Amino acid sequence: MPRTARVRSKTGTGGLTGWYTQRMSPLSYLRAVAALAILTPAAPAVAQSLPMAVTNNAVAVIATGPQRGIYSFLGLDSSKTWRGVTTRAFVVDPVTGKSRELKRVPGDVGRLAATAQVWHGKIYLFGGYTVDSAGVEHSLATVDVYDPATDSWSAGAPTPIAVDDAVSGVYRDSLIYLVSGWHERDNVTAVQIYDPAADKWTSATPVPGVGVFGHAGAISGNALVFIDGVQTGSDTVIKFAMKPQAWLGSIDPDNPGAIRWTKLPPHPGPALFRAAAGVCGSTIVFAGGTETAYNYNGMGYGGTPAAPRDWVFGWDLKARRWQELALLPAPSMDHRGLAAAGGAVWVVGGMRAGQKVTAAVQKVKLAGC
Repeated sequence: MPRTARVRSKTGTGGLTGWYTQRMSPLSYLRAVAALAILTPAAPAVAQSLPMAVTNNAVAVIATGPQRGIYSFLGLDSSKTWRGVTTRAFVVDPVTGKSRELKRVPGDVGRLAATAQVWHGKIYLFGGYTVDSAGVEHSLATVDVYDPATDSWSAGAPTPIAVDDAVSGVYRDSLIYLVSGWHERDNVTAVQIYDPAADKWTSATPVPGVGVFGHAGAISGNALVFIDGVQTGSDTVIKFAMKPQAWLGSIDPDNPGAIRWTKLPPHPGPALFRAAAGVCGSTIVFAGGTETAYNYNGMGYGGTPAAPRDWVFGWDLKARRWQELALLPAPSMDHRGLAAAGGAVWVVGGMRAGQKVTAAVQKVKLAGC
């Protein structure tokens, strides 16, 4: 069914590295950014580009070695219609700027809202949903495994609960977590754990409160951090509302299925939908996103066009505080991951103002990435 009311019908700039600004107002912060821009040489707004414009694409990064690159899988092209949901995949070298197309993701049709993580040199692609000509959406339990050394695909054990718009992260180079997300007709609170060495799934302590979709987060060390997302409410029609929240999940190293959840203080700015998230040193970084819950074409469920944001902020795990870090060169939304490599974070594709799908790969310099 579409997420259109989601009836989820699923129918139908650098330069601010480490600058701590928790006490600054948004206006003061923007004025400081503008002042800094006057004093420093302008950096290119767009560092690299994908071979095609794509949004809602799963993103992963291999930072070093012969398979170095920022990888993009699946997503939606500039048509923003069901026909534009793609199986295409690409890689961009963050150093040379060269890009190339990879072997397509397996499957007869493309999908949206998948998530990707790297483990031992291979990229694991989880879930997502398909859209048919009637606008009906279907969550998938698919696990596709990409080997960049051979440009080939294999299959992993399917997820116990098919989810899309979930948060994912790698725990201590051993396990991959899928956190909450949408399953067919509603959100789930489930945290699912995949052991890629054994190709097996187990479960973990669920997320507190209600399940959400389109939230953003990542894992660093024993810490799992996620923010916001969209919750559902129901009377006769499914309704969707932003869920302002920020949680820290402490994973028990002796029992990785046990997570102790702690509420974090509110993050800078409003609640966000489909922001990009990743790890930079000891900081979980969030970039872009929008204040409006929307269907895959960028139009809000209430009919309001979603507008992208340009703030980059993060939760510093060592200092235990939020930091406003920088601004994106251009506001962007509709993301499924943030790449960190080469002293920078990278926002890959997405939607710009006016729900315009872009091929741009934006770079923001941050120390520790």
